[in-house]
Amino acid sequence: MAKTTQNQAKHDAGLDDGPLESVRFTGLKAGPKLIVLGAVHGNETCGPNAIRRVIEQCRSGELVIRRGEVTFVPVTNPKAYRQKTREGDRNLNRDLHEKPQPADYEDRIGNRICALLRQHDALLDVHSFRGEGEPFVFFGPENNSGELEPFRLAKAEGAFAACLGVPVMIHGWLDNYARLIAARERLDLPRLSLTEGYGTTEYMRFAGGYGVTLECGSHDDPASVEVGHVAILNVLAHLGLVDAPAPKSKLRTVIHITEVIICESTGDRVEGDWKTGDAIAAGQIIARRANGEPVKAPSPGFIIFPNANAKPGEGICYFGVKSDRTL
Repeated sequence: MAKTTQNQAKHDAGLDDGPLESVRFTGLKAGPKLIVLGAVHGNETCGPNAIRRVIEQCRSGELVIRRGEVTFVPVTNPKAYRQKTREGDRNLNRDLHEKPQPADYEDRIGNRICALLRQHDALLDVHSFRGEGEPFVFFGPENNSGELEPFRLAKAEGAFAACLGVPVMIHGWLDNYARLIAARERLDLPRLSLTEGYGTTEYMRFAGGYGVTLECGSHDDPASVEVGHVAILNVLAHLGLVDAPAPKSKLRTVIHITEVIICESTGDRVEGDWKTGDAIAAGQIIARRANGEPVKAPSPGFIIFPNANAKPGEGICYFGVKSDRTL
């Protein structure tokens, strides 16, 4: 029995350093290079399921890549996917950059992902979320030469995000992460580095391309697979990798994240059965402190990522307003 346990441990350890599967289709005419990632978080299975469906369509000839290249990575975090957990050793979609001396599994797999991202022009990262809510897509900043996230491809990225077929687009992630760090410092909580906010799309912009994070819906909702599948097909058409009509946008709302409501102490909680994208009126109660003090919306806006299980230093939820960006 002991020998069997030892052999299993060795097997599991080998899997932790096992291969990262990617599948690439190359057109015979010039075009952009797209990469599509699934299961950056191991418990988000809509990405792998949608990606594998498209791979089979490409292999069967139902879908023909005529221009450029597309690389599919159905399972970006194999350890977490095998465990059916969000993370392996830590969150792969935080602090993502090359690590010359990798300290954990996500560092090792992250080095390979960064190398892959550098080979491409555009990224579609397919995710899902806890709870209920409409599908949405995170996209990046306007063109700028600032220190936080300099960027020059906002127009291309915005059009890429708008073609996915989901009704809501959200921007302002990294700015808001900086606010979260400042709030933690104010509360004298352990300091976070700004690079903790860097995930696949931030790295893609750093590497000279552009990318978006698609949130297809609830983890367990079968419809999320269809959302992911349609989005991939739309992107292939939008970039001209396949011969297909340009997809029609279903965009309804663009939200700019402007505030984080942070959990300051145990007992702080979100108030109400909110979902990401829900509209909220000025003065309406968003959350309540442990002492009963209400936290109210500073203006008309939207709730983003409500977290009923927030711990001190984490966001109870984020607050956004209608964006003034034109796409």
